[in-house]
Amino acid sequence: MDLKEIQNLIKFVAKSGASEVKLEMDDVKITIRTGSDNDTTIVQQVPMHAAPVVQQQAPAPAAPAAPAEQAPVPANDDSKYVTIKSPIIGTFYRKPSPDKPVFVEVGTDIKEGDVLCVIEAMKLFNEIESEVSGKIVKVLVDDSSPVEFDQPLFLVDPS
Repeated sequence: MDLKEIQNLIKFVAKSGASEVKLEMDDVKITIRTGSDNDTTIVQQVPMHAAPVVQQQAPAPAAPAAPAEQAPVPANDDSKYVTIKSPIIGTFYRKPSPDKPVFVEVGTDIKEGDVLCVIEAMKLFNEIESEVSGKIVKVLVDDSSPVEFDQPLFLVDPS
């Protein structure tokens, strides 16, 4: 496992809200803990015959804290919009397949029952349909990103 994969794993764990994740492979053992003190601790251990234990502490990124404080301001602007949320945990896809166009773009008029995206969960692709009619104002998730239950996916202007 290289450094970039470890960094991506740390980012994923931080976004997921998990407090601790352990990953053990043949030659590597990694534990990632996120605590209330906003520190992420990474412990990577390799077999005794190889290198010694490497410990690294990195403060949690300050950037997520700043938007959290500013959240009430955009929430007031977005209050007229309907938020479409993920009904399941999985991987969010904007297209039915890599060679097809996206289901919806910003500005697309949608009707109740239109397919907005698919979420893959356990090798099953679940079409997510709109429960409202209106116009897509904002896509809140990047393509091929993991999503949690009840995570906002789209903002729709119902007017």
